[in-house]
Amino acid sequence: MPSFAFPKLLAALAMLPLSWSALAQVADDPLTRPIASPYAEQWNRPQQPVRIHGDTYYVGVGGLSVVLIHTGEGLILIDGALPQSVVAIREHIEELGFRVEDIKFILNTEAHFDHSGGIAALARDSGAQVLASALGAQALRAGRVLDEDPQAGEIDPMPAVARVREVADGETLQLGELTVTARHTPGHTPGSTSWTWVSCEDAARSDCLNVVFGASLTPVAADDFHYLGDQRHGDLTPKFRRVMQDFARLPCDILISAHPDHSGADQKLAQLVMGVSPNPFVDPQACRNYAAKNEVKLDARIAREKAEVKAKGGEAGQAAQVPGTIR
Repeated sequence: MPSFAFPKLLAALAMLPLSWSALAQVADDPLTRPIASPYAEQWNRPQQPVRIHGDTYYVGVGGLSVVLIHTGEGLILIDGALPQSVVAIREHIEELGFRVEDIKFILNTEAHFDHSGGIAALARDSGAQVLASALGAQALRAGRVLDEDPQAGEIDPMPAVARVREVADGETLQLGELTVTARHTPGHTPGSTSWTWVSCEDAARSDCLNVVFGASLTPVAADDFHYLGDQRHGDLTPKFRRVMQDFARLPCDILISAHPDHSGADQKLAQLVMGVSPNPFVDPQACRNYAAKNEVKLDARIAREKAEVKAKGGEAGQAAQVPGTIR
């Protein structure tokens, strides 16, 4: 089937009384073909959609955060999880009473397939404008991580996103009365970006809280990558450390991390679904704790790199990887 014919077929099928899961079985969508990963099943496990606070909703899967913000004049989506997560994300949005077609903007935290793999399909189906940092946009357009990415060579390619608008650090996006601010947080990837906004309970702007969607801050890298520096780059440690320290100072009542389990958000989601009160996501220390936890991991990574150099008589060898998974 010609590629240009697929959206028309999908639109026609969408008029039938079928779920997105059924549609996925009817047609082979090149933008939602699964990416094989040893972590895919764990990341893509089922998760009930839920309102986090006010106009902010969780519509992702169990191991990958995707957030929907209702502005009254359209929807904003943050991240797209895996290509094979798109069916669940669509269904979650509809289950909450919203429409994919009303998404105006899709924001990206990091251009790795587990957070960006579904963006191409979601942008196509909604017509939304995709936003990312300059380096993040480069990776999204290419459909692969940049050569300077710490995990280059270990991250699978993803469906490319043709149209991506680049946003500067501190740049704001306005939709209705909602303002979302881009916060560049490079380190885990060269173009990582966190996003902040104020979420209110109602149109009267009551019970407003500062929300942070935090990109991953973990210093995970390929064996031949050195944060301390090599022939490709200088010492990245001071910059990454400043990123973590700046993140800790963000106005932050609610933190949603790109991987829920990196901040305890997986447990908080389970509590929300069960109706636990008060809201388990409200934690003014969440961003500080998240940054501190990752700074400890950076310290461990740097100590290992230094020990490796010392063991090899001052020559940079392969750096041992910080325990964990590629994320």
